[in-house]
Amino acid sequence: MPADTLTRVFSALADPTRRDMVARLADGDATVNHLAEPYRMSLQAVYKHLKVLEEAGVVTRPPGPQPRMVHLETEVFDEMDAWIERYRRRAEERYSRLDALLAAMDDRKQPPETGRSTTPDEQGERLS
Repeated sequence: MPADTLTRVFSALADPTRRDMVARLADGDATVNHLAEPYRMSLQAVYKHLKVLEEAGVVTRPPGPQPRMVHLETEVFDEMDAWIERYRRRAEERYSRLDALLAAMDDRKQPPETGRSTTPDEQGERLS
């Protein structure tokens, strides 16, 4: 997915109302009136939100007479997931290397096992 497309998608999803619309559309296509029901905003404001989602490629509305169904374009999320996964994998690899380094450092701090612990008095007697 080109960076400018990712920017549009992430920008569109930055708004909580649009994220909620996307979540509702994940259950199935809906009309604009149905999408507008839970919001305390004008239908014109709902159309503005949908326009941002459409321009980002997150939703589509087929041409034709009203009412038109709003459809969630899931391919966009597959592309976002691939982009996110690439960086998640990199981060996990770095954390794994850090874990290994910390474990190696911890191993070096551990005194060798002698089988018997000695008290400071016993250590002094052996030195005399």
